Amino acid sequence: MKRFLISLYLFIITALAVATFIEARLGTPFVKDFCYESPWFFACWTILGVVGLLYVFRRKLWQKPATFLLHISFVVMLIGAGITWTFGERGIMHINKGESQRFFLKNDTVRAELPFSIELQQFTISYYPGTTAPADYVSSVVVHDADSTQTNGNISMNNVLSHKGYRFYQTSYDENLAGTWLSINHDPIGIGVTYTGYLLMALSMIFLMFSKKSGFRKLLKHPALQKTTFCFLLIFISLCGKPISAQEMVTTKPIWEKVYADSASSMQVLYHDRIVPFNTLARDFTLKLYGKPSYKGLTAEQVVGSWLLFPNTWKNEPMILVKNEELQSYLGIQGKFAKYTDFFDEQNQYKLRELWQSVQTESRSPLRKAVVEADEKIALITMLQQGTLIRQLPDDGSIKPLSNTKIQAELFYNKVPFTKILFMVNLTIGFLSLFWLLNQIVRNNFTRKSNMELLLKILILCALLFHTIGVFLHGYISGRIPMSNGYETMMFVAWCVLFVAVLLRNKSAFIVPFGFLLSGFILLVAWLGQKNPQITPMMPVLHSPILSIHVSVLMMAYALYGFITLNGCIALLLHAKDKDSHAETIETLTVLSKLMLYPATFLMGIGIFIGAVWANISWGTYWSWDPKETWALITFLVYAAAFHTESVPKFNKNVFFHVFVLIAFLTVLMTYFGVNNLLGGMHSYK
Repeated sequence: MKRFLISLYLFIITALAVATFIEARLGTPFVKDFCYESPWFFACWTILGVVGLLYVFRRKLWQKPATFLLHISFVVMLIGAGITWTFGERGIMHINKGESQRFFLKNDTVRAELPFSIELQQFTISYYPGTTAPADYVSSVVVHDADSTQTNGNISMNNVLSHKGYRFYQTSYDENLAGTWLSINHDPIGIGVTYTGYLLMALSMIFLMFSKKSGFRKLLKHPALQKTTFCFLLIFISLCGKPISAQEMVTTKPIWEKVYADSASSMQVLYHDRIVPFNTLARDFTLKLYGKPSYKGLTAEQVVGSWLLFPNTWKNEPMILVKNEELQSYLGIQGKFAKYTDFFDEQNQYKLRELWQSVQTESRSPLRKAVVEADEKIALITMLQQGTLIRQLPDDGSIKPLSNTKIQAELFYNKVPFTKILFMVNLTIGFLSLFWLLNQIVRNNFTRKSNMELLLKILILCALLFHTIGVFLHGYISGRIPMSNGYETMMFVAWCVLFVAVLLRNKSAFIVPFGFLLSGFILLVAWLGQKNPQITPMMPVLHSPILSIHVSVLMMAYALYGFITLNGCIALLLHAKDKDSHAETIETLTVLSKLMLYPATFLMGIGIFIGAVWANISWGTYWSWDPKETWALITFLVYAAAFHTESVPKFNKNVFFHVFVLIAFLTVLMTYFGVNNLLGGMHSYK
């Protein structure tokens, strides 16, 4: 039974992974028919649940109440999913203003009838002040029952209308605002059973974490964690920007004088559906064109002003960054920088138009990506020239300007490169401290309490404080919790890593160096991917506080998995070097990894199911088999296997355990980065 259960478990994980790649090539409808909603897939989960339950009773797990409850919760979730798959109804309904509707389209082909009708009285869109960015979509409806009873209600993002077991969600609307599209979900039993499973899982995880007889509590008391101290090499880091040479200064062409440009930096403008200081717009403009927030000694404000005042001169300035060599050759330029005029031929025809059409079908072609980026830069210049890029606040008082405090906060945030400074500092400290620590271990030259240890603790606290200031400013400027895109979530992951490093700094000699290294690499990737992130209003559906909790919990899990992976790397290196001499250190790393595996995997599971609850509130379905959802589930299933030390005794061996967690971390990388770049989907961060 055990071998069959393990084989089926691995088969399901493999099937999930393969299905995501099939979806990327053949589309969502195909993979749903072929896999996710197919009878064989349903049968696999059913067999896993039944055989797993039999195995639980065979092993007499009721003698361990918390563990037993955890496994029962998974069975309850599978039962709920089965009820939803078998009896649940989902569909979509369109209603015109002033009309009543009681029919909806189920499964894109089958027409179904409601036991009541819905009348659309009004559809409205509210916008962020002074912008065209929607803040919410609202359908005001009246529900007419068969007994002539009427019920008024509003359906909007994160506000569901429930009536007689049917749940209605705002999905879309007609462009003329004369009609609305609603999603319908009828699954009162399945959702209730599934949510019961979620609750049981959360309770069982809490019991496992705090029960005196749990593996987690035993690991906390393990002797290996009580003996570990370390010292640290004091590092002095000086960060200075590259000085601007006289040759880089633009002196041969007309420019906007710096004194006027500086005075305009705090001027409030409308940009990207947000009120910002002119400095933010100018930095975005310069960075997008040139790749840096300044140009040859000129501030970003000077660059924008010069383009406005002296367009004919600046159109011949080679400052448009083109990295793709094939596009460089097509434009006929030497080097990485092109002029605005290089994008037009002698007849003033746009050169990229024909090229764009030829690369349309090559969705992942480097040339296509380069063409898209270059086209955005030319469009940005065109918007500036036409006067549509810079929009001043109206004088009629219809838009309330930002406070001076908020303007100064954004100017300070733009001026101080928090991400760049911190990734450079953290990587430098991380590498030097790790190399020094390994050298001390190899030489068996550990020193107990020392001033170096105190200095390291101060440095990691300072790094956390500095990063906290940056994240807080980002959130204060945007007016929301900063976790709505890839850049912001990576910033939060880095914060989680630093927080965990501070929290566990006394547990292992490697925790603080790992904290610096892991956060440094995360911040480096964030900085490279979006050197100057745009802080824009969120889509209406992203306003739910549940979403913020969902993202936060998952980011903490990723941070802990990162620490576990680095522990594994060092443990395997020490084992290869001399396993006998470093047996105590290897044991400490193993115990620490197993200790962190509990909260990491529990947070992963809870984060997934909090996301499912949010999705059900917002979209009408708690699971849609989106690639990121699927890979998050794969990650949870893979790491969960490491807890089954009695069923798979090899997990008790240090080397096998560390090799496993190294391989398992590939699922984390796939979940966060691979889905974004290879598979796409609703949750894809770009």
